[in-house]
Amino acid sequence: QLVESGGGLVEAGGSLRLSCEASGFSIGEYAVGWFRRVPGKEREAVSCSRPVDGTSYSADSVKGRFTISPDNAKNTWYLQMNNVEPEDTAVYYCAATLVQCDIAIIPGAVDVWGSGTQVTVSS
Repeated sequence: QLVESGGGLVEAGGSLRLSCEASGFSIGEYAVGWFRRVPGKEREAVSCSRPVDGTSYSADSVKGRFTISPDNAKNTWYLQMNNVEPEDTAVYYCAATLVQCDIAIIPGAVDVWGSGTQVTVSS
């Protein structure tokens, strides 16, 4: 089970940190990541990290602004969102997958999903 927290309303240019806590399994072998979905569009991968094999992914739209950071000791990972833009408004989902990131960013490959948290960026 994955439980997200940290969503909310933020002004453009501001920062927000999302958290995802896993229970029932250890994230150590998993690729952990974040997806987002805007109404009317498909879910897209935002960021992924799998420290055990060194693979990672960051969408072009968030490079230099968003950072993913797993914390194996807390069985939790975070998405630090800086310099947010109105286009970042979406429901954000955390995900865990037992493969490398280049596969884990495919929605159909995800093993465990969080329920989603709304992020709204005002202009």
